[in-house]
Amino acid sequence: MSDRISVLVVDDFSTMRRIIKKILTGLGISNIIEADNGSKAWRILNEEKADLVICDWNMPEMTGRDLLEKVRAKEELAEIPFIMVTAESKEKIAIEGDKAHLTSYMGKPFKPKDLEEKLRDVLSGF
Repeated sequence: MSDRISVLVVDDFSTMRRIIKKILTGLGISNIIEADNGSKAWRILNEEKADLVICDWNMPEMTGRDLLEKVRAKEELAEIPFIMVTAESKEKIAIEGDKAHLTSYMGKPFKPKDLEEKLRDVLSGF
């Protein structure tokens, strides 16, 4: 993967952000931005360039679902790949994510290898 890729990691648990960041750096991605809730992520997305968003579903202030809807509604951001990482049921994510044009999702807990494979699929064009 390219070190030119900018990834925004959004999760209210710092441990989960650290795990995802470690996986990303292991893949050669060093431009990683972090936010601990959807509101902060929204501000970041409007100020900085991100090529990919990896986001938790349930967070305070603004959920991942709400952030996804805002991203898809804004023309400049609408095409950013968006991976939801969640403990929610697959059925719920599939239904809700499809409505909001979610790129992909991962269930928690996950193995680093699973996220690596998902990232390779989503970022194959970079």
